Amino acid sequence: MRKLTLVFEHPDFYIIDKPTGAPMHANDNEKSVVHQLSAQLNEPLWPVHRLDTPTSGALMVARSAAAAAALGHLFEHQQITKYYLAIAAGKPKKKQGTIRGDMQKIRRGNWRLLHQYDNPAVTHFISYSLIPGYRYYVLNPVTGRTHQLRVALKSLGTPICGDDRYGGEPMEHLHLHAWRLQFVYLEQCFDISVPWPQYGLFIELPEYIAIPKK
Repeated sequence: MRKLTLVFEHPDFYIIDKPTGAPMHANDNEKSVVHQLSAQLNEPLWPVHRLDTPTSGALMVARSAAAAAALGHLFEHQQITKYYLAIAAGKPKKKQGTIRGDMQKIRRGNWRLLHQYDNPAVTHFISYSLIPGYRYYVLNPVTGRTHQLRVALKSLGTPICGDDRYGGEPMEHLHLHAWRLQFVYLEQCFDISVPWPQYGLFIELPEYIAIPKK
């Protein structure tokens, strides 16, 4: 069983640094990340939101059913501001702005972005030069759809490095990291960040990354 790192502890919840590859749902080889943490801490825990298996970073886990319901309500009603970091090769169609559109499920569990807006996925972003041929992206998803950020970067013509599902440059790991959560819970403000991984192109990121002004 993998060792999971606690980043923040509260009487009602934990925030952990989910490793890339840790599954939200159990499979033939491994328990879910919530069950792994529950066994590690020897206490019952409840999932609040989810990250794709190859995505690393900030994952919130509730310590009671009541807390899970309250925190899940914040996520559902877009009252938790989320920031992700991604790295991609090539030049995007635009370097900053908003990616907006309905998402449609297609073959083999993939999704695509549509040019219609009945129930759109919305992602604000800004990108910066990293090293020649690569840029890093600070992503602020307003909605929380399956594969939203991976599809958003693909729509710019720059799929995320390591994203073999959406045509990213081949690398050992998906270069998508859930970096920061900002929210108010029980009248207290929280701003919790998780250090980005120290592998692949993540090691090229600058020491300090600012949150874009809205």
